[in-house]
Amino acid sequence: MDVLADVLNKIKVCENTGGYECTVASTKLVRAVLETIKKNGYIESFEEQSDGKFKTLKVKLSKKINDIGVVKPRHAVGLKEYQKYEKRYIPSKDFGILIISTPNGILTNREAKEQNTGGRLLAYLY
Repeated sequence: MDVLADVLNKIKVCENTGGYECTVASTKLVRAVLETIKKNGYIESFEEQSDGKFKTLKVKLSKKINDIGVVKPRHAVGLKEYQKYEKRYIPSKDFGILIISTPNGILTNREAKEQNTGGRLLAYLY
């Protein structure tokens, strides 16, 4: 079971059906990915809620997501390979982001290029 895939799918379905909020599972990886998405303006905000044993995140959507998805398998991406995956997963050069797990944290493809670091490809978003 892939929690990140479930979260991104829930956000995608909620965006496509016209919802303004959705509740998703909370993990460190999910929070870091949502923080990156929020920083790039694709969602408005998210807040953590606890209902007994489980922690969840309430995500407020901004209606800017056309498509979002997880990349399986999580490819290792070197500095020279970003362009290959950008062409594969996002429709245009300046339209969309790749989310990458790097030694410096969860970054977008642009931030990872600026920091000259590689990592593992987690998701795409546009």
